[in-house]
Amino acid sequence: MKKEEKRMPAGCSHCKNGIWCTKTVPLFGSLPEDVQESLIEHSIQTTKAKGSPLFRVGEKVDSVLIIRTGKIKLCKYDADGNEYILDIIHDGDAIWENLFLENAVFPYSAVCLSKVDLCEIRKSEFIQLLADRPGIAMNLISLLSLRLKDSNEKALLLSIRDPKMRLAGFLLDRDIRCVGPEIELKLDDIAASIGLRPETVSRNLSRFEKEHLIKRIGQGKILVTDRGGLKKIYEVRP
Repeated sequence: MKKEEKRMPAGCSHCKNGIWCTKTVPLFGSLPEDVQESLIEHSIQTTKAKGSPLFRVGEKVDSVLIIRTGKIKLCKYDADGNEYILDIIHDGDAIWENLFLENAVFPYSAVCLSKVDLCEIRKSEFIQLLADRPGIAMNLISLLSLRLKDSNEKALLLSIRDPKMRLAGFLLDRDIRCVGPEIELKLDDIAASIGLRPETVSRNLSRFEKEHLIKRIGQGKILVTDRGGLKKIYEVRP
């Protein structure tokens, strides 16, 4: 008997390659396929150029944004224009946490670090999904708890005064989360992510490289070669 082919949602040209973008998102990946298909059929696909803003702080939250491909930084700016990077997200990540707050607005800005392909699912569609399938709410609570845990770990990292330890902790985290074997981040983005001066980051990266903990591969690419060595540095923290 001929093997049945999986039908891709007609509303998403990207999904014709056989992979739904919802499959890679923890919030949607465990949902029945008919539910995922319905969401994708009602989604909006967009492409953003490198360097373009996705949204700015204070803008209204009215959809779930799924990153199919690309890299985005979530950031804030102080009164003097200094940038603070809250997180860097990429393929398979989604922005949705503030969706359920009344009159919700984004508490940060988002800027594309590369060309980004997005799938946008409207708030009304997602709210209807929760109404029809209450069991999904437990999955939502679990994911929010994980995000809170990540935020607490980031706060702990930033509380470390020793720049060498702070950078080691950051590299360990990014090595787990990055797509592909290398961490692809500019020096300024690393510095803004962990509240250090670029020259301090550069100096410690050179030290790590001399100690054979990392290897810099071209501009903006870092390969972690000794996770155990970085972990020893990070775990020495008081």
